Amino acid sequence: MLISTLVKDNFSLEDFVANPPDHMEWVDGQLIEKNGMTLRHGEIQYKLARCWDDYKKSLGQEGKIYTDVPCRTNKQGRSPDVAYLTPELVAQFGNEATLPQSFPLCAEIVSPTDIAENVLLKAQEYLESGGEEVWLVFPESRWVMVITENQGLMFTSGQVVSTQRVLKGFSVLLDDLLA
Repeated sequence: MLISTLVKDNFSLEDFVANPPDHMEWVDGQLIEKNGMTLRHGEIQYKLARCWDDYKKSLGQEGKIYTDVPCRTNKQGRSPDVAYLTPELVAQFGNEATLPQSFPLCAEIVSPTDIAENVLLKAQEYLESGGEEVWLVFPESRWVMVITENQGLMFTSGQVVSTQRVLKGFSVLLDDLLA
């Protein structure tokens, strides 16, 4: 997740879905630019995407891993930092400009300027829109929250973070992910 600034207020959700602008989200009726990405944010985003992809390939599993790709939730147009799309959903929606639901598994890398309540509401929004599992990565505090419909788990330094519902069996040492 990144710092956001208002870019345009006469851009509809339908406009976003049809032609999603890069590094943008459609939030509360307004097109918002995601900015403020740091080197650390980009590094963690890349590591997590690579780890999920390597694990998926090691299982011989299909599906795709994405970064900064648009989806439509029940309320907004979002772009999670990292996302996994199952083979079934790739077959169904792989050629769309915007996924018409949340990704089954997605992650947000939280910046120091993000408001905690907003980050948690965004995770809830993903889950209410077809998502099954959301990872919230807090680089500064060295925490990862894994949230599903039924539970929220907190992982801290020295612990192994693991998926709960999607890409089952994946795990990574939190310190390696945030190194």
